[in-house]
Amino acid sequence: MRKVVLVSVIFGSLLAASSAQAAIPSALGITCNVAGDGVRECGTGSSSGDTVRSTAPSWDGTPIDVNVAFPPASGSDNNYPLIIVGHGYGGEKVGFGGSGTTNGLRAYTSRGFAVFAMTARGFHQSCGKPNAITAAAGACNAAGWIHLMDDRYEVRDAQFLVAELADQGLVDGQRIGAVGSSYGGGLSLQLAALRDRQMLPDGSLVPWTSPGPSHLPMRISGAAPNVPWSDLAYSLTPNGGTLDYLADSPYTGRTGIEKLSFQNGLYLSGAGSGSYCGQSPYPSCSDFGSDVTAWKARLDAGEPYDGDPTVAAILNEIESHHSAYYVDHSVPPAPLLISNGFTDDLFPADEAIRFYNRIREQYPNAPISLFFGDFGHPRAANKPGDTSALNAAVNAWLDYYVKGAGAQPFQGATAYALTCPTSAPSGGPYTAGSWAGLQHGVVRLKSKAAKTIAANGGSASVDQTFDPISGGGACASVPATDLPGVATYRLRAAAGNGYTLMGSATVLAKISSPTANSEMAARLLDVSPDGSETLVDRQLFRPIAGIATQVFQLHPSGHLFAAGHVAKLELLPKDSDNSLLNSYGRIANGQGPITVSDVDLHLPVLESPGASGGQVRASSPKLLPCGEAIAPEYSSVLYLRATRGDGKVKVKGKRAKVRVDSAPGTTSCKVKVQLLGSGKGSKASSAKKRKKKANVLGRGRATIAGGQSKVVKVKLSRHGRAAVRRGKGIRVKVTTIDSAGNTVQVTKLKSGHKKHKKHKKR
Repeated sequence: MRKVVLVSVIFGSLLAASSAQAAIPSALGITCNVAGDGVRECGTGSSSGDTVRSTAPSWDGTPIDVNVAFPPASGSDNNYPLIIVGHGYGGEKVGFGGSGTTNGLRAYTSRGFAVFAMTARGFHQSCGKPNAITAAAGACNAAGWIHLMDDRYEVRDAQFLVAELADQGLVDGQRIGAVGSSYGGGLSLQLAALRDRQMLPDGSLVPWTSPGPSHLPMRISGAAPNVPWSDLAYSLTPNGGTLDYLADSPYTGRTGIEKLSFQNGLYLSGAGSGSYCGQSPYPSCSDFGSDVTAWKARLDAGEPYDGDPTVAAILNEIESHHSAYYVDHSVPPAPLLISNGFTDDLFPADEAIRFYNRIREQYPNAPISLFFGDFGHPRAANKPGDTSALNAAVNAWLDYYVKGAGAQPFQGATAYALTCPTSAPSGGPYTAGSWAGLQHGVVRLKSKAAKTIAANGGSASVDQTFDPISGGGACASVPATDLPGVATYRLRAAAGNGYTLMGSATVLAKISSPTANSEMAARLLDVSPDGSETLVDRQLFRPIAGIATQVFQLHPSGHLFAAGHVAKLELLPKDSDNSLLNSYGRIANGQGPITVSDVDLHLPVLESPGASGGQVRASSPKLLPCGEAIAPEYSSVLYLRATRGDGKVKVKGKRAKVRVDSAPGTTSCKVKVQLLGSGKGSKASSAKKRKKKANVLGRGRATIAGGQSKVVKVKLSRHGRAAVRRGKGIRVKVTTIDSAGNTVQVTKLKSGHKKHKKHKKR
């Protein structure tokens, strides 16, 4: 798997020295040596070749291979601020870096930090290789295998070992930072979510204290996870249900589509550099909670997933112990700078936004910022300008929140837009106080026509070109020919100075998917005037079986559609040619045809209304699933739950019929429908209270499944029947209510009108 270029590496520790010039003889029982530049190095550095190790026993006795480094001795030479650095999947502890350089752990010792790096449990010399297992003399046998960044194991290992450094007086337990990329990003984000707590094997949370008799309180005071996941189940098997404008967006609805080429690559990387439970040298695995091999075998077998208790158990395990998003959030996380790549198809930008939105909703003043650009896992180009700016932001963040030095860093969202060729610098940076603040307008396409996505539609060669593992990378191109069996939509060519996508392309459509196992893939492309196209963004989506209006988003991205370029949306039955490392999305078992109609595509852009020759319009209403809350930074944007549907109000006898549409989602909308009159001419008009009562002509209630339309029967009063016959000044009021009957949202439209007229929130 392509290594992510980021900064990071870190930690500190050793024994307190009695004078400024005293050496730190050991840390965690590992001998320390003074390098030529004065940095104290405790450990074996890189373990390349898997022949050397410098291990320390973790909380359960499992030997963990570690490196610890301290800056050159000065002052009291103790209680250093410490940085924990994590490595990528299949990797190992970060080395010290050459004497006098600023790479390896010296990236942080040069800034006055102590740094700690470990090889995660189950990899290389942390019980991952036969020689390490033999040398451990049985200490690996209880739980030495890969646990896939489990809060109870790998994360607790890091917490335990750095807490021992605090017991030794070498580091300050209240000034601990965490960084890392990919797998290490998951470690640092989970550490930040736990903050001052640790998770025990039974899943319970207890205060994080040092293991020594003093039980020193420990905490993460700042973290900068790079290309992490927040929801590992969703990032590896997405269903398209994440929306970037929801305050809370957990994995709900149908089980998604396996990112097969990534999962194959990751699994093979783990098998080559470590050991899984259930495989040699751990052939017997009685712990389903860490049986990665069994999990993958079930997902590889494919649909049907829904209703399968094994699949449910896998998703529950990953959410409960392997994902920062599901860590108890009754306390705010440590100050966080989360960075994800727009071209990262493994852990895309919505992994950061999901976590960010919920923290902003629950803890409005908690320090949390976002950084996006062209970096991360494949397809990313990892442009030097983007990564250099990110490194500077990380340094400023850790200096301030961990070391307590420098000015408060920027709070908000920073984004760099994608450009081709890969040698070109990215666009930007663009900054705003929030993710929503980067979006000033929208470019839309609407199409009523019905189009069929054939079960065998698409092109294997195009899928191969755009595959993140074996494809051509961020700027790979193919001829812009519309593919057979694919629903294709082209916007008008960008005019003026073009427009810059900055956010999540949103697709609203009526989808008919009669085959239960079917999936959809979506790709947003940039069609150049020369007749070629490049991939801007993508998504894998599991539609509801049957017919429903549904909404999903492609992963967030930033991209300039230059003048003359065309934004093109493809809706496909797959995004894979079904080979081992060329299968971005696993092909569904029993894929059937899917019909889409009433497509409404929204592209949020940096530009304000009127730009690009008038193509950019004011932001349009967002469809908010019933039972969900809008993210606070989108609260000023118009959003709709249940609304008046198409068609006139029909009256027969004592009842009227009103069509109401429920917002797309997995939950039903409970609605009250009222017909309202003006109240003019009524004998009750002299009394305000009686006038209000006379103004209600009829009432009805209904429960409408998400994405469905239903005719609601409204019982008319005697006054209402007379008013309806006159047919003037009648309005329809649709009120969405919660399970307790409380008003959530009110929408009003004139009777016969089809467009949204007035909206207010309560």
